[in-house]
Amino acid sequence: MEFGKRLKELRKNAGLSQKQLGQMVGVTKSVISFYELQERSPSPVILIKLSSVFHVTTDYLLGLDRRETIDTAGLTEKDVLMLKALAAHLREKNLAALPEQT
Repeated sequence: MEFGKRLKELRKNAGLSQKQLGQMVGVTKSVISFYELQERSPSPVILIKLSSVFHVTTDYLLGLDRRETIDTAGLTEKDVLMLKALAAHLREKNLAALPEQT
């Protein structure tokens, strides 16, 4: 997925307008629009701010890593272990559902 599409998806999932996101990272609504349309690329500083807002890595934002992170701030160690166990279970379920290759 391209950076612009990923940024737009994350922004919409977070319920943010372009203006709100721009204010959070120190750019205008137009600049966010340019990023989403792939007409401009963010500076490294803005890229880091965007990754911080959405709690994802810069590699995820740039499409270099498909793994999305989950913000576990405020969760107990037991809660985090439960999330990890659930993720492992879902991975196993999805792998089992794949058609066998011969």
